[in-house]
Amino acid sequence: MSRGAPEKVLELTNFHELGLSQNIAATVAGLGYDTPTPIQLKAIPIVLEGRDLIGLAQTGTGKTAAFGLPLIEMLLANPTRPDNRTTRTLILAPTRELVNQIGDNLRSFIKKTPLKINQVVGGASIGKQQLQLEKGTDILVATPGRLLDLISRNAISLRAVTYLVLDEADQMLDLGFIHDLRKISKMVPAKRQTLLFSATMPKTIADLAATFLNNPVKVEVSPPGKAADKVEQHVHFVNGQNHKTEMLKKILADNPDGRSIVFLRTKHGAEKLMKHLEIVGFSVASIHGNKSQGQRERALKGFRDGEIRTLIATDVAARGIDIPAVSHVFNYDLPEVPDAYIHRIGRTARAGRDGIAIAFCGPDEGRLLRDVERLMGIDIPVASGEAPTNLSRPARPQRRGGGGGAPGGNNRNHQGQGRPKHDGEGRPAGKPGHRKGGSGAGRPAAAHGKPSSGRPGGQQRNRRREA
Repeated sequence: MSRGAPEKVLELTNFHELGLSQNIAATVAGLGYDTPTPIQLKAIPIVLEGRDLIGLAQTGTGKTAAFGLPLIEMLLANPTRPDNRTTRTLILAPTRELVNQIGDNLRSFIKKTPLKINQVVGGASIGKQQLQLEKGTDILVATPGRLLDLISRNAISLRAVTYLVLDEADQMLDLGFIHDLRKISKMVPAKRQTLLFSATMPKTIADLAATFLNNPVKVEVSPPGKAADKVEQHVHFVNGQNHKTEMLKKILADNPDGRSIVFLRTKHGAEKLMKHLEIVGFSVASIHGNKSQGQRERALKGFRDGEIRTLIATDVAARGIDIPAVSHVFNYDLPEVPDAYIHRIGRTARAGRDGIAIAFCGPDEGRLLRDVERLMGIDIPVASGEAPTNLSRPARPQRRGGGGGAPGGNNRNHQGQGRPKHDGEGRPAGKPGHRKGGSGAGRPAAAHGKPSSGRPGGQQRNRRREA
């Protein structure tokens, strides 16, 4: 495996110098992007050379353009029309939201070109998707499961795939798509260019790369375990779920103009918290695996448009969503997998903005916090409360979690996260509903306490439910 990109690439400052045509560079500039991000600087020249590539980068770093722009360049250079029910480019992503986001971004890049893009996801009409693929497409963005469903109906063939992209590969493996990916690998031509993007590089990703890629170049713009730049992190030690909920409400009320994402580990817990916040007057919606495609899209649109100020989410549902103006990320429940913490806080501090990541740590969550801090190599600054006596936090200089914000915080009230016993889409990670030591950290359904009598200031408008 080759490592790194030519050093001269890092000195380039615009998209045309990276090897893209003037037309594409002008299109990108027209969208407001003049300077490539680090992953774009490193990846675009390699992709244009026709090399396979492994790109390690956090979410929000511009990965879609890093693979999308050079692929569009190469497709336009070879204007062969696709045969019926075939695609020239296949992009695989783990969730419906990410597929739709990639498709929308790529469409903005191909305006005034003859290229055609389609996206296929579960939860939408498969009959309509079959009709859309009848005349073939240049770029197909898909979730693995729905793609295989369409292949089984002879609605699409992968025999003409020249370019293959695996985006958020680590998340696809986390969601159990490995068998689907192996099936797909046998259906695409051996002679192709393959690009794999992942936030982390565990052995499972290395094994996947060995299956899909041929002598890839590896580029990395943020070391594994490093938070996004400009994220100011804090942890609040709390005495249970009710304490988390009250603290969350206070911070939201104290930041009425903020836009927040609150992460929980279970669908059930996310929905219960959303309903409680809605009852007491917050502008809130939820996205998780029990929501229909339409409900998710309406919730995300309301959040992007500012009608919804707080989005309650599970890890799976929120993976890959790109909303630049998120000011706060709350880890209401600390994740079992420490990498998920980095993915979560990557929802804020995007597009050059600052962001605040707040974690709540309950009495039985010390191990989870310790795992996160070990992965990141930092001690997250304590905003309030006392650490559990069984929490051994390695002595390190307290520094800013992601390179932004004063370690001690500012004058705003900040808060953080907890731990139910399932992953974001309901797969068991322990015994659901079991409450350890009376701390209340186990069961979100009963965690939110009695609704407060007054309406919190600043987020009283637009009381609505996306369910």
